[in-house]
Amino acid sequence: MTGINLIAAAFAAAFAAIGGAFGDAIVVSKALESMARQPEQSGTIRGTMILGVGLTESTPILAIVIALILVFK
Repeated sequence: MTGINLIAAAFAAAFAAIGGAFGDAIVVSKALESMARQPEQSGTIRGTMILGVGLTESTPILAIVIALILVFK
């Protein structure tokens, strides 16, 4: 595998991680904002937030796995 392919895989993994971090930040900030507005619904909002963070994190994990597969192919 050439060096340019390794650099491309590194960029793909890095941008996937950065995108996942921004996505998690948005999900958590909106959930906290919702909890502040409606404290009686905080349990429901927290559960939905955890589900949203899990779904948001699945995309960068898959991107990193695909990048690693391409590196070690």
